[in-house]
Amino acid sequence: MNQQRTPLFDKLKNYASSKTTFHVPGHKNGTVFPTWARTYYQSLLQIDATEITGMDDLHAPEEAILEAQQLLQDHYQSQRSYFLVNGSTVGNLTMILATLQAGDFVLVQRNCHKSILNGLELAGAHPIFLAPSYNSDWQLATSLTTNCVKQAFKQFKEVKALILTYPNYYGLAQQNIRELIDTAHDYGAIVLVDEAHGAHFTLDSFPKSSLHFGADIVIQSAHKTLPAMTMGSYLHIGSQRIDCARIEHYLQMLQSSSPSYPIMGSLDLARFYLATYIEETPLIQSINRFKKALNSLEMIRVVEAPDNYYVDPLKVTIQSTQQVSGYTLQAALESVGIYPELADPYNVLFVLPLAVTDYTEILQNIAVALKNLAKEKLPTIQSVPSHTTMLAMSYAELRNASTEFISIKEASGRISAEMVTPYPPGIPLIMYGEKISDTQLEALSNYERFHGGEKLAEGLLRVIQ
Repeated sequence: MNQQRTPLFDKLKNYASSKTTFHVPGHKNGTVFPTWARTYYQSLLQIDATEITGMDDLHAPEEAILEAQQLLQDHYQSQRSYFLVNGSTVGNLTMILATLQAGDFVLVQRNCHKSILNGLELAGAHPIFLAPSYNSDWQLATSLTTNCVKQAFKQFKEVKALILTYPNYYGLAQQNIRELIDTAHDYGAIVLVDEAHGAHFTLDSFPKSSLHFGADIVIQSAHKTLPAMTMGSYLHIGSQRIDCARIEHYLQMLQSSSPSYPIMGSLDLARFYLATYIEETPLIQSINRFKKALNSLEMIRVVEAPDNYYVDPLKVTIQSTQQVSGYTLQAALESVGIYPELADPYNVLFVLPLAVTDYTEILQNIAVALKNLAKEKLPTIQSVPSHTTMLAMSYAELRNASTEFISIKEASGRISAEMVTPYPPGIPLIMYGEKISDTQLEALSNYERFHGGEKLAEGLLRVIQ
């Protein structure tokens, strides 16, 4: 197929020139809008269309959207590919609901995104959480070993699926991904991959997508590293083990019946940008110069890929060499107008653009930001269990259980009635339905912002009575 084409965006350009609109949305191509805000929104509102004649329909595509998704499929070499307008979250929910039923056992990488757990709860599945390896240099849980996955399949005979995260938020991509996928297939299980941070993994200078290694469904956040609008994502079916009709059923159920055309148009453009990108060598050279310059600055270092991992070149993680927390580093950088993707107790993560960039002025500002930072006492933050675990109660039992709030100090050994998730990166510290450990409670104080934890600020956790 001709990857130079942008069929959906071309339709939107033509639509923007139309004059009379007797259809939704109510802003009428931006003519009905607060005057003082028009400057910011006007060009976008001109392509904020709906399913009128010629604009196609995401949930029954026959024209431009169909061709745009076929171009996406062609580029990623998938069995079928779909646009998502509600982020990788809706992709993760869909792939789980379309492939698992109530009571099914599923192996899940413990350091998964919270949307994976929400999908498992909605499906009524029985997750078996596999402990990832832990890297003391990065102070992060990383990925699963092949032996861990093989042992789990031997121990649990009725497993229907393996759910992996690849790469992790920090761009670490395990080199044994093919072995993990092959192992699951050998035991008759399907492989579902949250590849939110790997939409650009078709380029030669980057790790390969899990689609390349045989994953059955792969979800990607195009908006994270490609020029797509926020919430723009892709779902790819990688094998004939997956029923496309069930995927489409849940996409229609979970996604809006009025999907955003600006988001869909940007997904068309993001695929075009990636498929026609020709500056890989100068890009990698630019990134390497940036990393070398960062390493030359006092107080920080770039954290390199551990053994048996690749690191995505667009993800650059720095740490202090002088006992300064990631949160303090982040605040110092923001004081000079540099906004990282995230900080954790040890690390600061930069997500670089997929474009050759001159970092000279940025490096000067980083040097200014690093002056006069005071040392801190940094924690040891390994909070993910180091063994295979299961929920203490099933989701069906949890749904009907009575709950209460108790002091964090008294919560050890109790069953959590809520999910507590440091955000970003969105990986639950305490899962809904699991028995709370002392290690998890100690780790709570190391993070600054959470999703969930309704009364965490008051020192309380919701538990099962």
